[in-house]
Amino acid sequence: MILETGSPERVGFVVDKLGVEYPLPQALLRSNPAEIPGHTEQEVVRHYVRLSQMSYGVDTGMVPLGSCTMKYNPKVELRALELTEGHHPLESEETVQGIMEMLYLMQRWLAEITGTDECSLQPPAGAAGELSGLLIMKKYFDDRNEQRDEVLVADTAHGTNPATAGMLGKKIVYIRSNNEGLLDLELLKKVVSSRTMGLMLTNPNTLGLFEENILEIAKVVHSVGGLLYYDGANLNGILGIARPGDMGFDLVHLNLHKTFAVPHGGGGPGAGAICAKGDLVKYLPYPTVRKEGRRYVWFRPERSIGKIATFWGNVGNVAIAFSYILGLGPEGLREVAEQSVLATNYLIAKLKGLNGLTLMAPNRPRKHEVVFSAAELAKRTGVTANDVAKALLDRGFYAPTIYFPPIVEEALMIEPTETEPIEVLDEFASALTDIVRQAFENPKPLQESPRNTSVGRVDNVKANHPSTITPSPRVKRLREKGLLGPLK
Repeated sequence: MILETGSPERVGFVVDKLGVEYPLPQALLRSNPAEIPGHTEQEVVRHYVRLSQMSYGVDTGMVPLGSCTMKYNPKVELRALELTEGHHPLESEETVQGIMEMLYLMQRWLAEITGTDECSLQPPAGAAGELSGLLIMKKYFDDRNEQRDEVLVADTAHGTNPATAGMLGKKIVYIRSNNEGLLDLELLKKVVSSRTMGLMLTNPNTLGLFEENILEIAKVVHSVGGLLYYDGANLNGILGIARPGDMGFDLVHLNLHKTFAVPHGGGGPGAGAICAKGDLVKYLPYPTVRKEGRRYVWFRPERSIGKIATFWGNVGNVAIAFSYILGLGPEGLREVAEQSVLATNYLIAKLKGLNGLTLMAPNRPRKHEVVFSAAELAKRTGVTANDVAKALLDRGFYAPTIYFPPIVEEALMIEPTETEPIEVLDEFASALTDIVRQAFENPKPLQESPRNTSVGRVDNVKANHPSTITPSPRVKRLREKGLLGPLK
């Protein structure tokens, strides 16, 4: 593109590979050559390999982030992503029939897995799936001329639940948990009314407990005409065993980047399918895929809330989840839940009774995750949940989720997932046990952790500003030797 640059004396020129000159304003031209260092290929390779070694992911070790289901992503499934590349979003249906067939089958499979009637794969992330669900609720009641301005949210809910309800301008009403860590059913009965748009709930809940009164909960919400919404973040604990639709949920969002082994995190596209039952199907985001004879066509549900994403930019992620489900089949999906529940309860058995850590709702079995409180440890030793998490980094493990859910003081939320072998679970339990022991004997080093990571402890308030990050001693030594550049 040729720029309008004004007078000739203020114009410089760049030349492209074809020898074509393009005028540029003088202010955009360098006055000195670029300071690009000269390095051998070996030095460049070592630099980038070293950067990868400084990072940590599920391919490196256990990532026990509670409520995130950071499971291993099988590499054979990642190859499925490549099969969707090379297409333009405005191609005709005829040229993408294979992709459309895959999307159609995923819609049917996810509907079967969740016990719903139909799914839309439009939402590009879990939060977008939540937004889709609540937009469906809103339009459904608007069509019925019902003014409902309250969204009920469990006090163990993920933070996106009230945030999404707030985006719609709805009043958020929290329903507290009872002494057993479950939704307070009696309180729910008192709170529901003709103003209730719906209840947002995940089951198992964030404490890893199955809401055993879920059928009664659904009955209470439906008795006032409200809808029950399922946050699919914790589906891993019941996959192939119990279905949200059978529990009375009307809308279900799924995180394909959690339950179905799509790579998670890093700010890239996720996949937050939204599924619906009954009359709510006609409100799903468009386009969905419908089969007409031997062809697959784009379809717009009758009362669709519209598009949540302009194009299928995350179709590669859907393909990964497709191959994951196809490879495991019904029996394999059930085993996912069984193994994740087994891993969690095994870890509980190894840690239960550990001095200073309190197991929440100790007499109930867990599903996919478990929450410990380090409040007693902090009170007796000064070592907080944050310190415990930092110390785990020094022992080669990623930190668990901390300070969530907010109803648990000094919370440590751990989810081992089904992909970690028993040896790793033993190592994690041993590391946590050693940290607690050290807290009573010599807490100061724990309060200064981590020491063995690429970046040392950061100021929690200023952590978002790179200039405040303190390099660890090892990184300082590498920089002194010229093996690492400055932190950008």
